[in-house]
Amino acid sequence: MNTDQLKETFIGLYGESEGEINIFFSPGRVNLIGEHTDYNGGYVFPCALSFGTYILVRINNTRKVRFATTNFDHRGEVNLDEPFEKEGKSWINYPVGVLNEFRKTAREIEGVDLLYSGDIPNGAGLSSSASIEMVTAFAMNHLFEFGLDRMDLVKLSQKAENLFVGVNCGIMDQFASGMGAADHALFLNCDTLDFERVPLKLKGMKIIIANTNKRRGLADSKYNERRAQCESAVEAIRTQKNIKHLSDLNLDEFNSMSHLIHDEDQKKRARHVISENNRTLTAIDALNSGDIEAFGQLMNQSHDSLRDDYEVTGKELDTLVEEARKIEGTVGSRMTGAGFGGCTVSIVKEDAVETFIREVGKGYAERTNLTADFYVAEIGDGSKQIH
Repeated sequence: MNTDQLKETFIGLYGESEGEINIFFSPGRVNLIGEHTDYNGGYVFPCALSFGTYILVRINNTRKVRFATTNFDHRGEVNLDEPFEKEGKSWINYPVGVLNEFRKTAREIEGVDLLYSGDIPNGAGLSSSASIEMVTAFAMNHLFEFGLDRMDLVKLSQKAENLFVGVNCGIMDQFASGMGAADHALFLNCDTLDFERVPLKLKGMKIIIANTNKRRGLADSKYNERRAQCESAVEAIRTQKNIKHLSDLNLDEFNSMSHLIHDEDQKKRARHVISENNRTLTAIDALNSGDIEAFGQLMNQSHDSLRDDYEVTGKELDTLVEEARKIEGTVGSRMTGAGFGGCTVSIVKEDAVETFIREVGKGYAERTNLTADFYVAEIGDGSKQIH
């Protein structure tokens, strides 16, 4: 990202001033395994990416916060002397939600001019929203010396999305964006927030993200529906065992109690969550012992469970995964993110990367009439100040 060019854009929007322009960055994320387990108190294994959201900030000595982005034409502003209100489905709701959470803790910002610029593909399921929230939280915390630590900012950003934006997300996306480290993935227990940074030793292999380029129009509503189904499954199990989350059960326990869940869809959702939790634990062991082939097989099983039991894949994601598995150098491939479009993540042997991109792209286009975009992922740091 050319920060000098962004500064020129900022000055073009807001004019010259003696005030300093500060630049901050928070990354998007890709989840390697552990999907739809985060809001069920389970384990996830995401990593921060080298692309994300940049924010340029300058104090403007007014009582207004002005928002602009290089990604959309829509701009907006809020008055700091008035209550914050949600603005339809605008992108501005994400940063305003963060400011609203600061306000709830009696931390008030001053008037600022903000310019956002993201290089995460919109609607790809790589957490552009969490990236916007985290970069806003990190920047305001730093600029106004609020004294919150990274974990506080992660929790605050999740609340912004839950309570202001209205998407009942788990904590994984904000956590990966805020806490990531270059060349490491994050092994996170979403119930306790205990975590470990695990070195990604993929010698001779690359992580490839493939974007279906299908907009995820159903994602938010279906996401909330899946969450409600999981909560209903928990209530059914509680008639026999006092659990907080589905992830409190292991597979044997679930198999012995699944008859308590009378709704077949709820039973399938629960089976995915509990089996996925088990896969994630097994995958970390495989990675730590250097068995990348076993890790890849668990990725494959994860996708199949998301397709059959959680039913969040769809034709485009399934097609990308099917085409990926035809390539000899593919170690494992699965959808990543909420589903219903978005991206897949694959581990591919380095000497097969060009073949993978060419052949998977060709097969996908022939079967869907859509063009996929491919990214060879670089694993980057979490939220930070650039300037």
